[in-house]
Amino acid sequence: MKALKHLSMAAMFGLISTLSLSAVAQGMDPSKTGGTAASAAADMTDGEIRKVDKDNKKLTIKHGDIKNLDMPGMTMVFQVKDPAMVDQVKVGDKVRFKVEKASSGFVVTELQPAAK
Repeated sequence: MKALKHLSMAAMFGLISTLSLSAVAQGMDPSKTGGTAASAAADMTDGEIRKVDKDNKKLTIKHGDIKNLDMPGMTMVFQVKDPAMVDQVKVGDKVRFKVEKASSGFVVTELQPAAK
């Protein structure tokens, strides 16, 4: 009986370990699973402001690869989550930003000056 109990516990431990490794292998969002600041910084994309449209609350950004969206580098127009973002930048500014896909299009959710 004790052997069966130990075997059951070992099997359960193996299953839990496998599920945990599977979640990591599937690339679960580290921000929702206790990820580090380094992984959060990796979600940021480098870009350069090409146009600021304050009336429509949009930024045109020439950007590198956006990894979380599997998008190659290009120049495109983004909506902003916070309208104050359009007042924080001007044409030519180098920035780091985070973008998410929303039902209305691609939205910049975080924006900061690029390190010089």
